[in-house]
Amino acid sequence: MSSVVISGDTSGAVTISAPAVAGTTTLTLPATSGTILQSGTTVTEAQGGTGTTTGYYGFKNRIINGAMVIDQRNAGASVTPNNTYVLDRWIYQNSQTSKFTVQQNQNSVTPPAGFTYYSGLTSSSAYTLLAGDYFVYRQMIEGFNVADLAWGTASAATVTLSFWVRSSLTGTFGGALLNGASNRSYPFTYTISTANTWELETITIAGDTTGTWLTTNGIGLHVGFSLGTGSTYSGTAGAWSGSLNLTATGATSVVGTNGATFFITGVQLEKGSTATSFDYRPYGTELALCQRYYYRTTYGANSTTLAVGAVNTTTSAAQCGFTHPVTMRASPTAAFSGVTVYDGSTNPAVTSISAQSSSTTHASINVNATSGGLTVGRPACILAANSTQYLDFLIEL
Repeated sequence: MSSVVISGDTSGAVTISAPAVAGTTTLTLPATSGTILQSGTTVTEAQGGTGTTTGYYGFKNRIINGAMVIDQRNAGASVTPNNTYVLDRWIYQNSQTSKFTVQQNQNSVTPPAGFTYYSGLTSSSAYTLLAGDYFVYRQMIEGFNVADLAWGTASAATVTLSFWVRSSLTGTFGGALLNGASNRSYPFTYTISTANTWELETITIAGDTTGTWLTTNGIGLHVGFSLGTGSTYSGTAGAWSGSLNLTATGATSVVGTNGATFFITGVQLEKGSTATSFDYRPYGTELALCQRYYYRTTYGANSTTLAVGAVNTTTSAAQCGFTHPVTMRASPTAAFSGVTVYDGSTNPAVTSISAQSSSTTHASINVNATSGGLTVGRPACILAANSTQYLDFLIEL
């Protein structure tokens, strides 16, 4: 086997050896100058790499529904939430009620290139913040999904947060990352330079080497965007602290301007110090990721059967079973609206639901109808007659 040795100016050499097999192997060098990449070098996405040194490509985004495509609860309708989830995995948290409306694709503006949906929030009044006020749009990330970041240790990994944002206001806006106990926080800022224009923001954050960061099925990490926060929950930008901060001191208050808008999409949190292209996942995959925490079964057409079971021991209740579409984070609770229970002849309204048994994969529930009229021993089913009737299973963080 022959070799070509290229010697350096001082010491050392590069040896190129031919394979120990018969045949001809051709190494073609480019006509222009270049550099041979070393192990650990970032190869850009344009060059066919991942754009990072982490090796992640698919599923690099720790945010679920960052492109705001899944809206099981509201199906694109406008809501005035009060400390509730709106689009899947996104919760609006507030200290004062009735200050914002939230909607998927609110006001029907054109999303940034490559996106179809966004979360839209509009201020309903010109509210002056009190010290203890907060209005935040955020996502809690399960500990299993950030365990490799090794936060709380000397090996804590750097992360990069990127997102597209648009507001009727300009200036310095804020948000924060927090641990599950909300006693470690990293306030951050970003600038919106032009009103009513989509802008891409990128924030790189050194991982926290102290504190407790869950790596199980509890809250591993909060990522939040402030819409207005009082001084009690505001802190110094760009540094970890041992307190509950939801934004940086001095950040713009969206709630302070009546009719002010805040639109966001393409939210990505990834390991490494470089923001790479958005991690688009198939719709079915994104929906399944959301259903680990919440899913709704509802009306399709012609009085949809949501579940089947039997009238067991009383004329005012039936027992029905479910197989969850995915393994849920923990045993969920059930909620309902407007459904009825049908035994072949009688169709009373459901008045309450109680769990007979529940697990991360299955559930058996007692469906109670206080008006009675059911026949013991008959098969039964839960029916939804229109789109306002549904059964929910939820185990949000």
